[in-house]
Amino acid sequence: MSASTIIFYILAALTLTFGALTVFSRKIFRAAVFLLLSLICIAGIYILMEMDFVAALQIVIYVGGIVVLIIFSIFLTQKAGERLPSRLPKRLLWAILLPVAGLAFSSWVIFNHPFAQTGTAPIEPTVHNIGLQLLNYDQYGYVLPFEAVSILLLASLVGSIIIAMKKKQQ
Repeated sequence: MSASTIIFYILAALTLTFGALTVFSRKIFRAAVFLLLSLICIAGIYILMEMDFVAALQIVIYVGGIVVLIIFSIFLTQKAGERLPSRLPKRLLWAILLPVAGLAFSSWVIFNHPFAQTGTAPIEPTVHNIGLQLLNYDQYGYVLPFEAVSILLLASLVGSIIIAMKKKQQ
C-alpha cells in the first residue's frame, strides 16, 4: 500500500470516528468540536484527491462559517457545559431506522444507476473553469447543487438562531 492510501484510510477512520462522537456526545460543546474535527478530516480527503479548491471551500464555508456560528450560538445560550437530555426509546428507534433506510435507498440508487461514460475530456480545474461550471445550468452545470448548498447554509443559520433563542420562563 502506498502512503496516500494509508493516509486516506486514517482520514476516513478519523472522519467516521469524529462523526460518531458528534452524534453520541452528551455535551453540546464537545459535539460541536467533534463536528469541527470531522469537517477538517473531510477537507484532508479532498486534498488527497487533489481538489484543493473544494478543500479550501470546505475549510472556509463549513469549518470557518457554520461551526463557528454553532459554537457562538452555544455560548449565547449559556448551556455549553450542560448535558443534553436523555434519549427517549421511541426517538432512538427512529434514529436507527431512518439512517438505515437512507443508506439502503442510497445504495440501491448507486448500484442501479447506469453511470454512462460521457467521452468528453476532463476540464482543467482552474478557478475560472470551476466558476463557469458553478454558474452553468446545462447538463454538466452545478447551479442546482450550488443552490442546495445555499439552502443548507440557510438551514444551519436558522438552526443556530433557534438554539441561541432563550425559552420564556413560565
